[in-house]
Amino acid sequence: MSTDVRRYIPAVLVGLAVSSSIVLILSLVRVQNVALPPTTKYGMVFDAGSSHTSLFLYQWASDKANDTGVVSQTLSCDVQGPGISNYASNPPKAGESLRSCLEEALKVIPAERHREVPVYLGATAGMRLLSVENESAADQVVSEVTKTLRQYPVNFQGARIITGEEEGAYGWITINYLLNSFTQFSPKHRDWIHPQSAKILGALDLGGASTQISYIPVGPITAQANAATFRLYGYNYTIYTHSYLCYGQNQALKRLSLKLTESAAGQSPVSHPCYPEGYHENTTAASLGGSPCTASPALSPSQAPRQVTLLGTGNATECREAIRRIFNFSACSQSQFCTFDGIYQPPLTGEFFAFSAFYYTFSFLNLTGGQPLAAVEDTVQRFCARSWQDLQSSYPRERAQWLREYCANANYILVLLLDAYKFNQSSWSSIRFQMKAANTDIGWTLGYMLNLSSMIPAEAPEQVRGQPHGLWAAAIFFIVLTLAFCLVGLLIYIL
Repeated sequence: MSTDVRRYIPAVLVGLAVSSSIVLILSLVRVQNVALPPTTKYGMVFDAGSSHTSLFLYQWASDKANDTGVVSQTLSCDVQGPGISNYASNPPKAGESLRSCLEEALKVIPAERHREVPVYLGATAGMRLLSVENESAADQVVSEVTKTLRQYPVNFQGARIITGEEEGAYGWITINYLLNSFTQFSPKHRDWIHPQSAKILGALDLGGASTQISYIPVGPITAQANAATFRLYGYNYTIYTHSYLCYGQNQALKRLSLKLTESAAGQSPVSHPCYPEGYHENTTAASLGGSPCTASPALSPSQAPRQVTLLGTGNATECREAIRRIFNFSACSQSQFCTFDGIYQPPLTGEFFAFSAFYYTFSFLNLTGGQPLAAVEDTVQRFCARSWQDLQSSYPRERAQWLREYCANANYILVLLLDAYKFNQSSWSSIRFQMKAANTDIGWTLGYMLNLSSMIPAEAPEQVRGQPHGLWAAAIFFIVLTLAFCLVGLLIYIL
């Protein structure tokens, strides 16, 4: 072997030794993605309901936009005054009513981030009713709301009236997103995986003007109008969803009072079994019938007296029977796949979250602890039997309007769940009356924002943390270093 070759070999061997040492070190450590500290992102959604408007402010880390369960609720603000549909005669006030809550939310967000914050407004059943009654007035309200929100330094994404089916579906997404039903982080796999044992819950929403039911049935959905399909985290979900306009609790109780007035055949006072004994209220047929929900021939106030006195009698049994009469159960004939008014519904299955007015009414009655149906019915019976004087003295801080209606609302919930949706003694335990999950309010707003901002991907999220690239990186680095040191040895040889 020549002297020149002997000079070259030690240089190569040194290069190989150094590169081998480096590859050994790299093989023992995990190469992590290196990134700048994540910033906090924000999003706002106005829930413009029939009786009031609420603003929800959400936040999440920018490096977790496609994970699940990472969006948290930072603030909720109830807008002062009624829902925006009540400003049909003065649309500019609808926009003005939103200012205080928006300004409160902006105080939470750093000023330099304001212009990037997406802001959405979704109007629900109150505006759907106004659109049926007076479409131009509804358009003007939406226009004024839009005009106001565009005056602020935010990324306003628009205001629109959402359908009842969207409202139900977004509520379903919210619940299952917050409960990690779609995907969850596995410490074992160091990745986001589809939880094999996850429960996909159904959603029961009760508002002032509409109510929604959404769930995944066991069998096929034969009525395509009631089917909604989503692809979330690489899995397809087809849910049954239906919204009943005019069957929210406020509109339902209006229909009940009008029905009782009509049954009284012009006599006054009119006995109202859902109001507490000793309570009386003077009203007019016009106020009871001034809604598309009470404008049908069967509920026409034309035969009712101009003035009427509603006199509470506080009888839960009679109350439930009177409420049943505002539903058209006969339209279903003997079909077991039908609720009322001829509406198709597949058999119930799984667990359900009942939120919004379902929760508020049962929370007041201390019935959100999973009590059996018999205990619930007994509590409602005893509450309805209490006099108006007793209730006022026992709950001095409760608004009189709410206090008079708890008996009616509780019985309405029982009729809706048992007679209409067909829950029974055994399936009652599958309903969880709950308003929050993961410290976030349950409702359609979070699902709406997640959908519009594409924060729930159609495919499974890529593994973005703790990627096991150590060996691959070391091998590549070994090859590069070997070539480099061989080149160095060659230069030594030449020189």
